[in-house]
Amino acid sequence: MEYFSTTSKLSQRATDCLIVGVYSKSVLSIAAAEINLATKGEIKRLLKSGDASGHLGHTLVLQQPSGVKAKRIVVVGLGKQAKFDVVALRKALAAALGAVAKTKCRALLVGLTQEPGITPYYAARATAETVHDVLYNFTEMKSAHKKPRMPLAKIGLANTERSHAKHAMLGAEHGEAIALGMSLAKNLGNQPPNVCTPSHLARTAQKLARENARVSTRVLNEAEMKRLGMGSLLSVTAGAAEPAKFIIMEYKGAGKSAPVVLVGKGVTFDTGGTSLKPGAAMDEMKYDMCGAASVIGTIAAVAALKLPINLNVVVPAVVNMPGGSATVPGDIVKSMSGQTIEILNTDAEGRLILCDALTYARRFKPAAIIDVATLTGACVIALGKYHAGLMSNDDELADSILAAGLRASDRAWRLPMGDDYASQLKSNFADMANIGGRDAGTITAACFLGKFTTDMVWAHLDIAGVAWLTGAKKGATGRPVPLLTEILLARAGVLPA
Repeated sequence: MEYFSTTSKLSQRATDCLIVGVYSKSVLSIAAAEINLATKGEIKRLLKSGDASGHLGHTLVLQQPSGVKAKRIVVVGLGKQAKFDVVALRKALAAALGAVAKTKCRALLVGLTQEPGITPYYAARATAETVHDVLYNFTEMKSAHKKPRMPLAKIGLANTERSHAKHAMLGAEHGEAIALGMSLAKNLGNQPPNVCTPSHLARTAQKLARENARVSTRVLNEAEMKRLGMGSLLSVTAGAAEPAKFIIMEYKGAGKSAPVVLVGKGVTFDTGGTSLKPGAAMDEMKYDMCGAASVIGTIAAVAALKLPINLNVVVPAVVNMPGGSATVPGDIVKSMSGQTIEILNTDAEGRLILCDALTYARRFKPAAIIDVATLTGACVIALGKYHAGLMSNDDELADSILAAGLRASDRAWRLPMGDDYASQLKSNFADMANIGGRDAGTITAACFLGKFTTDMVWAHLDIAGVAWLTGAKKGATGRPVPLLTEILLARAGVLPA
């Protein structure tokens, strides 16, 4: 996508579509005020008649408006002016794009990026991400491939000062890379489980390495995992015909400095194993690899931006299936750390592959390690589809993740940890059990992982509620690629002051 920043009069810019906003109580945005003047009061007349509205997301399309060089204008509601922020910008822009999505619009001019209260950088970045999100359409498995709904190629970002152009263009560049990573994560998540297998994830990681000189990829097979002592991970794949893969990706952008390590849960389909899941909505268990998809998408974004940071990505990739050789409740396995685990429920499998991955990641001596996983249904009940669950043994890391989530509009919410919760994992027969009972399931899952991250700066993101949508809009969201990339942009020191 091509971007440009402009401070010229929007009414005099020739474009296929111009987007302007109006607030509640008929308050005009900066762009709408200019267009209202150029059209001799047309916006005000439409507000008075009720055809246009300041209600957030309400849209009206004007065709060939007089006094303006744009072929069409979308007037979109922005909600209350005092509450207008990046989240409202994203919602308004998505609605405006939806109103013209079936047109042949190739050039777009966004007037919403002029509004005060949002920096030019984040306004531009949100615009880039939102455009790609709206235009995203997974049709790979359909027999008749549909063309993109809108062949958009050029986007103008309106600014009030020429000095804003540098930050706006940086925001667009970062937004493009994040959108690339999100699209990759969505594509992996939306693939059917007979396509997106552990081997498919491995091939995707290898392809990224071939395309990026700073990225390298290694893939371990089950024999190599066994030699490393990954008994916990291998217990999950024991009933599956599809072999497990252990994927290690390294991005080198900062010499010999300690890397950040992202570990992504890669269960490409989760039947629950012997502890079989109910049949309803089981098809959505193809999304149990969205943690893996998001960390692979993040390293793709980082590589596209050539960030001055070192990043390692670790993906334990398995299929959890029942079968004659499958693990059963009551089995005890030894993890790579040497700790033993009594498996009381084979559907609590994500933590069993992550614990060995976290142990393996110690060899990188990470500056920080973050694991990302669709780990517990309890997190969906607690936080819904709005926040990822965050648990950490380090307050500074946790605070930086929470702040990054707010800036990136990809929010997390911190939950507690502690010995009282960890005590629920006691086992009569092994060092620990893999579940801690019904109470505080999200937290006890994190406490389990915490037993393998002692002396590391570590955080756990439970993305079970945010990684995909259900219902009519079923599909992977690409979250938390924006959050993870924001963390790395901040650590790399490339965000504008």
